Order: sequence, then C-alpha cells, then structure tokens
Amino acid sequence: MSMKLDELKLEVDYFQFDKKFYEKVNATPLNNPFLISYSKNACDLINLDYEECETKDFVKFINGQKVLEGSIPFAMAYAGHQFGYFVPQLGDGRAINLGHINNWHLQTKGSGLTKYSRQGDGRAVLRSSIREYIISEAMNALEIPTTRALALIGSSHEVYRDYMEKETGAIVLRLSPSWVRIGTFEFFSRGREPEKNLKQLANYVINQSYPHLKNDENKYEKMYFELVDKSAKLLAQWMAYGFQHGVINTDNFSIAGLTIDYGPFAFMDQFSKHSICNHTDMEGRYSYNNQPEVARWNLEVLAFVLGKICNFQKLMSYLKTFMSKQQEEYLKIMNERLGLDIKLSDDENLDLMITLLEALEEAKIDYNCFFYELTKLENFDNISSILDIAVFRAPLESWFEKYKEAIKIQKQDFSKMKKLMKKTNPKFIIKNYMLQEAIEKAQEGDFSLVNDLLKIAQNPFSEHKEFERYAKPTPLDYSNIKLSCSS
Repeated sequence: MSMKLDELKLEVDYFQFDKKFYEKVNATPLNNPFLISYSKNACDLINLDYEECETKDFVKFINGQKVLEGSIPFAMAYAGHQFGYFVPQLGDGRAINLGHINNWHLQTKGSGLTKYSRQGDGRAVLRSSIREYIISEAMNALEIPTTRALALIGSSHEVYRDYMEKETGAIVLRLSPSWVRIGTFEFFSRGREPEKNLKQLANYVINQSYPHLKNDENKYEKMYFELVDKSAKLLAQWMAYGFQHGVINTDNFSIAGLTIDYGPFAFMDQFSKHSICNHTDMEGRYSYNNQPEVARWNLEVLAFVLGKICNFQKLMSYLKTFMSKQQEEYLKIMNERLGLDIKLSDDENLDLMITLLEALEEAKIDYNCFFYELTKLENFDNISSILDIAVFRAPLESWFEKYKEAIKIQKQDFSKMKKLMKKTNPKFIIKNYMLQEAIEKAQEGDFSLVNDLLKIAQNPFSEHKEFERYAKPTPLDYSNIKLSCSS
C-alpha cells in the first residue's frame, strides 16, 4: 500500500555507536531547488505514492528543508585505502543519511558540508548527479547488485569544479540496504577498544545484511565468507557486461556486496582488456582487467581488520577461493551470453571465451553491441551484421568458425540458444556518450533526455524504437573516453 510523504516514518539505528563514528548534521539547502526526475521503481521500495514526488514538499524533503518523522540526519565516518594508500580519516563528505524504512537506508548526495568534507564543498554537480541517478537504475535492471536512486533535483546553486568552471548543484536521493564499507571497518579498528568496536559494527552489519547468521557461533567469519562469495559474483557480472567502476577503493567497497559510489564509471565501448575509464588512474590500478584482483585485495584488507575479532587464517584460507569463484561465475554468464550450455569445467569452453576476447579486441568492436547483434542472427552462416560493426573483420570470422564447431559438438538447439541470449543480452546498455547528451541538454534546462534514458535504463531489453540509435555502436570519437572523479 502506497503512502503519502508525511506518512513515511524513518528509523535511525546508527547512534548505538560512539559519537566519534558519526556526526549529526543538517543539510545545507540548495538555492531554488526543483524536481528533475523520479523513479517509480524506486518509490515502490519504500511504498511511496508516486504523486507525492510531484509535490513541493518532496523537493523540500530531498533538499533538507523538510525532515520526516523519526529522521535524525547524520554523516558516517570511515577510513579507506585510496589507490592503495591508507587514509585514516574519510567519511560522508557530501552525503547525509536520513534513516531507514523497509530495510532501505535513505541518503542524499550533494547536501552540503559535513565534518568529513575535508577540502570539498559538500556539493555534487548536475552532471555527476545525472550519471549516478541513471546508472543506478540501469545496473538494477541488469540484475547487478547496486544501490538505487529514487529522485534527482537540480538548482540554481553555483558550484565550482575543474579549472574553476561554474556549474550548478544537484542532489540525488539514494537508497541502499547498507552504506557500510570495508573502509568503515578500517575506521572502527583504530583507536581505543578496537575489538569491542569491531564486534559492535560486525553485529550491526549482520543484523542489517546477514540476519540469518545472528545466532551462529562463528558469525563474523561466516559474514566474511558470504561477502567473498557475493563479491566474486558481483565482479563476474561487472566483467561479463563490460562495466568499469573506475575507483574501487576500500571506502567504495560495500560490505553487503553491492555496487556503490558511482564516479568515473563506464560500460565499455570498444573492447579493450586494459581499458581505463578514470583519467586520474595513471597506472591503471583500476583498469577493466584488474578489477577482480583489486576486489580480492580489498577483501584481504578486510581480513586483516577482522583478524582482531576472529580467526585470520580461516579468512585468508577462504579468500583463496575468490578468484576461482569469480571466474566460474564469469564463465557461466558468458556461456549464457553466447547461448551455450557447456559444463563449466570444460577446457574447450574456457578456450572459446579467451579466443573471443582476443578476437573482440583485435576486431575493435563495440563489446555489448556484439552480443546484441548475436541475438538477431537468423543463423550463424550469415554474420555480416556483426562483421559490419567491426573495424577489422578477420579476427571475428576466424572465431566464429570455433564457435560453430562448439555448437556442433554440443548439439545445441538454435531456438533455445536464441532464447537464452535474448534473456541475457540487452538491446541497450547505458554508455557515457548517451549520458553526456543528457547532461548537455540538462545544462540548457531540457531534462527530457534524462527521463528518456531512465526509461531505457530500467527496460534495457525492450525495443524503444524511437531510440534505435542507442542500440548501435558508440561513435568512435566518444569510444572509451576517460572521466574524472570530480563531481
């Protein structure tokens, strides 16, 4: 049953911790706020009546001018390894937590200064807010675990970023089952009584994200084991769909196994295993191919921290399974993307995937468009529609011979293959050039494409005939561009 805004009653359970782990802080409202977009899908998560999103009170709520019953706004402290280097004091520098309802924790991003803002201004600009708003819902539609985005407001509020360029501030209302990160555990492990603080945080996380472990004797170890498994699957999904997070620091790594903190992200355009989407990542630490290893490294950091309250050797022993689990899940998804049903232990299956990635890179072809075009083939003898979108045709022609041979050996049914591929290969993947088009229109006061992209993002397998051009390869001038963390 949907509720009015004033009927929503939030709860705050974070004040059980010592005051050094958070700051109670009110938002600093933006000037002249206005609604840009809201997601009905996300409204359903907290049973919010859609019509409420059209009201002035809803904008005031996101802007921090209206506080709901039970809400006590606060910012969370955490630490983190950023690009491999430990930073002892981080935290919600521009995000304010409002409380939770239906096990969804509400947070506004871009709401002003907190004690954790450091040299920042506590704001988020319109362009980065549009990006996070749309990609959150796009990831969810692909069934990739993620935080969600309920609404986006803009303003006339001046914000200065790169080269002191004037932009306008915006706020995204975000939802998550948990905002706790590996970096949160790093922060709790420092100072006095680290064991007591870590146990309290671990119990909080278990109640929030792993409630079935509450009464287990070795619940902290089992929490870690489950996070390893969830993270292995998450990274497999990222890799299979060509997603690049861009900045997988430990403070951007969810303890609940979610994709969080969308900054310089990208869905890959032309396939390149060494692709880097963050232009500040000079050494390629967070390149596409490195992502599983970085995730494993982050989990090793957590193992060292949790070693203060449980058996470190058991954690490290279990962590050794991460890469094999990630690869196994990755191969499973890639099988589905190719419409194949081959035993995961089959070496021929692995070889087929390796040679595919090599062929895609050599052919210089748009990664996800390749899989979508595959679903449209009437047979595998005429592959001209795929070869036509490749810069170099020969590598793919050679690979298709191996693919057809595998199909023959497997005795695959073509109609079943097509059905499986259509379930797994969306027509639309939200690319950065699409988001840039929406941003440029929005900066001129036209938010229509923001809402159109939201519709596409939430229904990536639908036809959307009026947006057929977005199902085609990314224009070469915009392929695999790098972005900054600035937002």
